Formats: sequence, C-alpha cells, structure tokens
Amino acid sequence: MTIIDAIIQGIVQGLTEFLPVSSSGHLAITQHITGTAGEGNLFFNVMLHVGTLVAVIAFYHKLVWSLIKEFFLMVKDIFTGKFKWSQMNYERNMIVMLIIALLPLLLMFIPIPGTDLKVKDLADIFAGAEILIVTACSLLLTSILLTLGIYFNNRNSRAGFKHMRGNSGGTRGKDTYTVVDALCVGLMQVAAALLPGVSRSGSTLAVGEMRGINKQKALDFTFVMAIPSILAAALLEGLDAVKNPDLINVDLPVVIVGVVVSAVVGYLAIVIFKWFLKTDKMIVFVIYTAVVGIAFIVISVIEINTGHNLFTGAPAAL
Repeated sequence: MTIIDAIIQGIVQGLTEFLPVSSSGHLAITQHITGTAGEGNLFFNVMLHVGTLVAVIAFYHKLVWSLIKEFFLMVKDIFTGKFKWSQMNYERNMIVMLIIALLPLLLMFIPIPGTDLKVKDLADIFAGAEILIVTACSLLLTSILLTLGIYFNNRNSRAGFKHMRGNSGGTRGKDTYTVVDALCVGLMQVAAALLPGVSRSGSTLAVGEMRGINKQKALDFTFVMAIPSILAAALLEGLDAVKNPDLINVDLPVVIVGVVVSAVVGYLAIVIFKWFLKTDKMIVFVIYTAVVGIAFIVISVIEINTGHNLFTGAPAAL
C-alpha cells in the first residue's frame, strides 16, 4: 500500500465513519476498486478507525470530560447509597444508557455452531469478499433506515408543534434514553458492525428517532457511543495482530498518514453531519446510499456472471 492509497482510504474513512453512509461499506468498495482488499488490510482499517476516534473525542471533548467526572461521582453515590435511578441528571442517564447500549456487543463473541468462528468474524468475511453483494444490499438497508428516521423525526416535530399550541401530543423528542431505547440502539449497532454497508451512525440515529429521541440528542448519543466501540475494535484487532504479525503488512509512515487524514476529515464530517441534521437535509444521504447500493448490486451481478473484478480484471468469486 502506498501513501496515496493511505490518503484516499483516510479520506473515505474520515467522511464515512460519521456521515450516515457506512465507513466499512465504503472502505470495502474503495479496496475493491483499487484491488487492495484482503485480510492484510484489517489492521490498517482499524488504525483508520483510531484516527476517527481522535476526531470524535476532539469534537465532543467537553461532553466527554463531563461524562468522565459524572461517572466517578455516580460510582461514589452508588457505594454511599445515594444513587437514585429516578433522579439521574442528563450526564448520568447518558452514562448508564451507554453501558446498556454496549451490552449487545457481547453477542459478537457467540460461537457459530459447526465452525471455529465467532459471530464477529462474519464482519471480516463480508468486508473481505471478492464480490460486494452483501455490502450493496446493506447500503440499500441504510437508505431505508434513514428514510424511517426522517419520517419519525418529522412525526415527533409535528407532535411537538401541536403540543406547543396547547393541543394533545408529544414533544419534539425526548432528551434522555430509557433502557429499551438503549437496547434497541445497541442491537442496531451490532447489525451495523456485522454488515459492511449498514451505517453505524445513520442506523443508530434512525433507531433513536424511531424511539422518539430528539434528533440532536440521538446524534450526540450515537457519536459518544462510538468511542468505546472503536476502542474495543482496536483492542481486539491489536490482539489479533500480536497473535498473527502477518496481518500487519503496511509500513509505519503509511499508517501514520492514514490516521492523520482520517482524524482531520472525520472532525469535518461531524460538523457537516450535524448541519445536515439541523437543517433537515438528510434526504441527500437517503438518495446517495440508495444509488450506490443499486449500482453495486448491478456491478456484483456482472462480476458473478463474468467471474472477474470489473475494475481490476482480477478473478472474483462469491
């Protein structure tokens, strides 16, 4: 892999990790087009995620710091018997619900009967496939989820408008999550982790909106939830790399360039996403993921029939 490849993949990772278009899906597509797909890039992919981790921490540093401080205060209250579930403030509620939302990730470690694989290994299989039919269909699923998110957000807004006029109805959306809300978001995050093409940020945002959460609060929850998720992925991949050094076949300068590019672009992507959500222009991402998904379904069908990668000419098979 060259520096140019690292820059391209860093840009793709930085943009797609936070924009609701699927970073894993676009990395799979980029590597498919450039002919750099394969197991040897798994470590590099995780390092790109580390770059976007830096971006989200930088953007949300005030919230992250307040959550860290509140966590220790909460632990103190638990041990002194002062903790009360019904009296949690916003930060404390977010901490508890983040923990609950992360619990479904344990499903990733369930063994698959009749194989030596765990559920999490399916993600590597799908992402490294020579033909991207799963990725293409998953991008279409992202488009559908984003559409549902727009619908429910509009419904929440209409209900809030009626409420402001003194009529019956709800609000513009809840500011805090319930246990059920957090579990729904956590289960969707598992699906996004397994299927390249399902946007983690887009799908978990959509589920939050479906559960009646305020769209900006749902987005903040989604981005902060990415921090432990990315850390866990980096740790697991790092352990795999220690066990199998062959997974690390890229030079250090290439890795550094990829990380820096993904961090800078990732920060800008968060700013862009929040603007699109605030101005109700999410339809752009609905159309984009649908178009790319359909295009790669057609490309995949052609590659299945010809047995060759349409871009590189290399042999390709399901």
